[in-house]
Parts: sequence; structure tokens; C-alpha cells
Amino acid sequence: MGSIKQDIKESAFGFAEAAQEKWVDFIQFLKEAWPILLALLIILAGIWLYADPPPPRHVLMATGTEGGSYELMAKKYVDFFEKKGIKLELVKTKGAQENLKRLADRKDPLQAAFVQAGTFNPGGIEGIESLGAVDYEPVWFFYRGPEIKPTNFREANGEMKHFLKGKVSVGAVGSGTHSQAMRILDVSGLQKEAHFLYLPNHEAVSALKKGEIDGAFLVDGYQSENVQALLNDPAIHLAGFERAQAYAHLLPYLHILQVPIGGFSLSRNNPDTELQLISTTTNLLIDDRMHPALQFLFLEASHAINGKANFFAKRGEFPFFGVSHFPESSVAVHYEKNGSPWLMTFFPFWLAELINRLVFVFLPFCAIAYPALISLPGYRDKRMRRKLNKLYGNLKTYEQELTENFLPSAKNEYLKKLDLLEYEALKLAVPKSMSGDYYALRTSIDYVRNCLNRGVQPYRLQDDESSI
Repeated sequence: MGSIKQDIKESAFGFAEAAQEKWVDFIQFLKEAWPILLALLIILAGIWLYADPPPPRHVLMATGTEGGSYELMAKKYVDFFEKKGIKLELVKTKGAQENLKRLADRKDPLQAAFVQAGTFNPGGIEGIESLGAVDYEPVWFFYRGPEIKPTNFREANGEMKHFLKGKVSVGAVGSGTHSQAMRILDVSGLQKEAHFLYLPNHEAVSALKKGEIDGAFLVDGYQSENVQALLNDPAIHLAGFERAQAYAHLLPYLHILQVPIGGFSLSRNNPDTELQLISTTTNLLIDDRMHPALQFLFLEASHAINGKANFFAKRGEFPFFGVSHFPESSVAVHYEKNGSPWLMTFFPFWLAELINRLVFVFLPFCAIAYPALISLPGYRDKRMRRKLNKLYGNLKTYEQELTENFLPSAKNEYLKKLDLLEYEALKLAVPKSMSGDYYALRTSIDYVRNCLNRGVQPYRLQDDESSI
């Protein structure tokens, strides 16, 4: 039992001694290599803060006018972002033109917006990219009065010409509704035949329900409050687009949507005949400086929120790409081909983003730091060897002086110089790998001291000695 205890005691003592030795060696390493380590730390901090900054925790997103589908959809994005630790603040605007203007303004903090396809001319607009289409936005034309059948439309010499004799709202100037309505009326040849009112969608809905106007164009999602308010009003009727194929041909960004009999309401059998609607799409546009991690988060949100089946879209139909007049973001191109980064599949957003940044930072950092760190042991050895060689040089110079100009009366001064030289050697913190060179220096100093202390001085010629 005694031998086991002794072995344990010796082993513990050996571990403690080794740990102490390693700690002393590490402290010495820091003292010697701190300039290189500091330079590497500065490079790492520069890459971390400037080459790959963290994504902001606060993002501004435009939703357009009040009561629209954008507002309803954007609130779902707010909830999605909140779960990921990002605050998405919604900003109401007058419509597509304001959204585009603010996104293109490099000083405006707005970073994302829903904008209808076909409502803008991208010529001259820079700094905006697309994350794809996220929903359908049908072109709705609601009217008051007795319901008019398609045959009556033809007798009235055109589907919409019958209504344009009254007061028709075509949306506020600058809004997506106004832009779409003007394009449709223009290709129909009816733009100059009506008394137009330029009301925001929610005001147009109120005016139509009160009978203050005869008809109103709305370009909005099926679930929007404005559209639902009119679809659920028995006094309001919806006109279909019999010539939807022609409109889609003339305006290629448009899609054709089918509404079956009773699709809006089975109890009211609304509509009582199949309807064709024409529809644009909602594009998710961003400031092209948006952090890539946030872009992936927007794409994940559009997949989770807009990828579900709804009244017009099938499951997985959105987001889809290639319908915007603006260039697709490189992140959207990657998402289209490969989906989300695998880190976002297995880890929470903040952790996936942190790991991604660490990989991004440390790979180039290691390319720089690895050779430097590898060279540190050699750097330390060379630095210590220079110190030893300097002391060797001082000793050699001193010995040369003793050989050429030895004065017996100055023996004590010579010994003091050797003591000072040995003191400088004692102050060196030499690693174990260079212990041999260190003690060789100490031995050489002691050899010169012994020569001075001998009865016969080797640094004095025999003639000088006999003359004393």
C-alpha cells in the first residue's frame, strides 16, 4: 500500500511540476511573442467587424396603404422575425412609387418592401434587388347596381365601357392600383372615356359601399380587408375578365386566375358563373445592401408564410423567381438552387448566423495566422539565440581586450565586468530546448574568470610578468 501511495504522490507532484513549467513557459511565450499576437488580434477584429459585420436586429419594411393585403401579410412576417430575434418594423406608405423611391435612396433606412409587378419602370432605378414573388394580387373591378352579365357587356360595346360613364376610382396616384388600372384601361382603349377618381383603396371601398361612386379598381390580395369587405356586400358585384388571355398576352407580367362557381361564397353562390381574373404578383424587393443573413431570413419567411396553399395558389407555389424587372439577389439565386443554408435547418437563426460568421472569419484568418503561429517557436529560438550570441560577442570582445591590453592592476575591474556579463545571462528566461547553449555561455564566462584568478595570467605576456 505504501508503494502505491508513494507512486500516486510522485505522479501528482510530477503533474504539478509539469503544469507549472508549462505555465511559466506560456507566460514567457506571451512576453516574447506579444507583438505578433497583437497584430493577429487586430487583423481578426478587422475581419470580424468590417468584412463580415453581424446583421442588424432592427429592419424597416414598407407595407403600402392602409387595410391592404400587404399589411396583413407583413404582420405575419413580423411574428416570424420576432421568433428569430429580429424586430421587423412596418412602415405605411402611399404605394409602389414611394416604396421604390425610398429603397433606392441610399440614406433612407427602409430595407424591404412589397411591390406589385408591372407597376414601375425600373429604368434609372439602382440599388434595388428582388427576393422573388410571394403572392398573387388580382385586379378587382367592383361596381354597384344590378348585376350585368357578359352578354350585356358585349352589347354595351366592351366589358368596362358600360361603367366608365359613371364615377370610377382608379386608386391613388403613385399606388399599385392606379398603375395597374391605367395600364389595363390604356390597352383597352378606354383611358380617356371616364370620369376618374383617385381614391386610396380604403376610401374607395367606403365610397362604393355608400353609393358615392359607381365602380372601383382594386389591386390587392384575396384576404385583404378591402377586398373581403366588397366580396361580402350583396349590393356590390365583381366583374370578370372574359378576355384575360388577351390582357396576359399584351401585359406579360399578368397571370390568369380561375374562380369556380360559388368559390367566394357557397351560401350566396357567389359567383354564380365561372370567372376569369387577371392578376399581378407581389414582389419582395430589398435594398441591395441588406445583410445576406437577413435576406435568407426573408426567404425563409416567404417560404413558411406564402408557401402555404391559399385561395389562388397551390402549396409550394411561392416564392417563385424570374418575374421581377429588378435583378435577383445573389442570395435569392442561391436559395432557388440550393434552398436555405444547412446551418439554418439545424440551428436557431442567431446561432446559425454566428457559426457562419465564425467560419467566414476564421478561414481567411487561419490562412494568415497559421504560418505566423507555426513560425513562432522558430521566432522565439532565433530571438533567444540572438541574445545569447550578443553576450558571446561581448565576452569575445572583452577577452580580446584582455589579450591585447591586460593591466594587472585592473584585475578587480575585469572581474566586475565579468560579473555584470554573467548577471545579464542570468536574467535570460531560456527555454529548455536551449539550456545547453545557455550553460555553455555561463561556462565560457566562468572560464575567463578562472583565467583571471590563476596565479599565472594567460592574458599577460611572460615578459610583462617578469618585469613586475
